[in-house]
Amino acid sequence: MAIKQKVLIVDDDNNIAELISLYLTKECYETMIVNDGESVMQAMKSFSPNLILLDIMLPGIDGYQVCREVRAKYSVPIIMLSAKGEVFDKVLGLELGADDYIEKPFDSKELVARAKAVLRRYKSTASAPENASEKLVEYPDLSINLTNYSVIYMGKTVDMPPKELELLYFLAASPNHVFTREQLLDQIWGYEYIGDTRTVDVHIKRLREKIKDHANWKISTIWGIGYKFEVIK
Repeated sequence: MAIKQKVLIVDDDNNIAELISLYLTKECYETMIVNDGESVMQAMKSFSPNLILLDIMLPGIDGYQVCREVRAKYSVPIIMLSAKGEVFDKVLGLELGADDYIEKPFDSKELVARAKAVLRRYKSTASAPENASEKLVEYPDLSINLTNYSVIYMGKTVDMPPKELELLYFLAASPNHVFTREQLLDQIWGYEYIGDTRTVDVHIKRLREKIKDHANWKISTIWGIGYKFEVIK
């Protein structure tokens, strides 16, 4: 019998939280509800969720701060839920380490699809057989391993969420190839992300903060088009 994946639902509106729990329970997920940010870290220890659905507007500690605290200790994927639909709010959530952002009110099918997509990406690393062909890209002072989801830069391991690593690997695996933001959205996220190409920009920004330009390579912006992993000869 397959082990159910666990979803922690963090929302101070218990009606919404119960509704989300109902959707996910029907899809055979195990759920736990907490109504404030202060309870999240304790739930991380007692419940050990595979995914967090995190509302931004919480009493006391807001969702942004909760995201910061969780990201500092855990690599569990986070989907933010919010009635705030401004680009600034989405970008801030993504910059803090959220894996996705869904506006309220949301469609139940979309919520479940987003949850499944995020969990699928995380699960793929753990389920990869030991004898699987290693997906590895190497350049001077940079090694990106998609099999075990590790990045070594300048001799040190760099922590990054799966989507950042997947984006870096995808670009580096096709050196000097220019990809549009739409192509990167399709390849890395694998579903329609409300047409918000700023998602790609945010992740590129975070990559550049962790992986600086090298004498032999860099992540280049092709203005008006997209990005490429440029190898300098």
